[in-house]
Amino acid sequence: MNQPGNSIYTTFRTKWISDIRFWILLFFVIRLYGITDAPIEVAHNWRQTFTNLVARSFLEVDPNILYPKAPIYGNNSGVVGTEFPLLNYFIFLIAKLAGYAHWYGRLINLIVTSIGLFYFFKIVERYINYKIAFNATMILMCSIWFIFARKSMPDTFSISILLIGLYHGLTYFRTGAFHHIFLYLLFASIGILCKIPGLYLLGIFLLPFIDTNIPAQRKLIFGMASVVVLGLVYFWYFQWVPYLESIEGNQLYFPRSLQDGFVEVVDRIGLTLERFYFSSFQSFIAFAFFLAGLYFMIRHKQNQALLVYSALTFVFVLFILKTGFVFPLHSYYIVPYTPVMAIIAAYALEQIKNNRYRTIALFVLVVEALANQQDDLRWKESEAYKLKLEEIADRVTNANELIAINGGESPQQIYFTHRKGWRLSNEQVLNKEFIQQIAKQGCKCLFLNKNEIDVKAANLDLVPVYEDAHYIVYQL
Repeated sequence: MNQPGNSIYTTFRTKWISDIRFWILLFFVIRLYGITDAPIEVAHNWRQTFTNLVARSFLEVDPNILYPKAPIYGNNSGVVGTEFPLLNYFIFLIAKLAGYAHWYGRLINLIVTSIGLFYFFKIVERYINYKIAFNATMILMCSIWFIFARKSMPDTFSISILLIGLYHGLTYFRTGAFHHIFLYLLFASIGILCKIPGLYLLGIFLLPFIDTNIPAQRKLIFGMASVVVLGLVYFWYFQWVPYLESIEGNQLYFPRSLQDGFVEVVDRIGLTLERFYFSSFQSFIAFAFFLAGLYFMIRHKQNQALLVYSALTFVFVLFILKTGFVFPLHSYYIVPYTPVMAIIAAYALEQIKNNRYRTIALFVLVVEALANQQDDLRWKESEAYKLKLEEIADRVTNANELIAINGGESPQQIYFTHRKGWRLSNEQVLNKEFIQQIAKQGCKCLFLNKNEIDVKAANLDLVPVYEDAHYIVYQL
């Protein structure tokens, strides 16, 4: 009776627990919890609703992928200069077939990120070893990637697509098979177009380029393919995005000069450092292993690895400076750099020679990281009232009428009204001339979130047409 049980246990332990595909699938299933939730979690709801707004505009306004639109810029067309909207377009295509829902982007991102994790594992396994690849993938999977893999945001989505491209690029260098250079060109281009910070990961190809055993012709062909990749990225971000911004003046990104970015980052040095020592792994233990990994790489004279790491880090720092204060204020800007940190942390973990102790260390690291992120799997009931905004809007306006709502830069409440209009700060709400100006531009109703402004103290000379515990709506 015990023999079959022992056999099943042994098979499970050796063939499943040690197989990274089992863990990727397990974590995929875990993150399906709440996958159909609307984007009302407190953290990063604004970026998710922006993704959904662009996708819904493809569905309801114009399906041209070259002209992304967001109905949050008043009475203009809403054309906005943004990253290449592939995730948004995938949402649109599913909505075209199945009808619109809030959560499509979450599931698409989770599927693509899970595939990307497997390609990350394959890269590290091929060029380092299986154990480091397994541990690095586990660390990455439980890092900030754990929660951002299930958000309607392009961050892990873009890096995952890029990882597929990196794998095929490295495989081309090794084999010379032409189809790999085509797949590299395709996936690397798409990955970086979807979010430009991933560009820094192309520094990984420094190693094959300095490898004298690789034929020069192979390097030349790869270089030509990379020129195409960089050309496409240059065209979108430095030619097309400025053109889109010039149409209506709607701008999503506000890049800084290196000097201004340096000043802004230094002014927020505490938050900037926190993005590395906590936001990246969501684990202090993992960061300690990362620091230990750097120490062991230097001690063991891993000169080629240190060269590549230094090149990658240098380019990533340039991206930090170009984003300026945005980097310290948004935790997800560390997402592209976390795979590199995970490999180095896994290298330190590998220095623990006792398998049991190494497994225990990895287990504690994973538990800490997941414990710090589990709240993000659930929305906050206190925010659920926003889901009634479209119902309220239907009572007081027609679907094509313009509205304004307070809430600052976040497009979340505009999104839930399913209307086009203005996002207002409380200062703008109190500015009577500004309110009169948007009324002349066609704004029909002013929605005020009573949780964010003292309506009585505002003393607005306007006619209310609706009021409940959370919102009051004025006719303009």
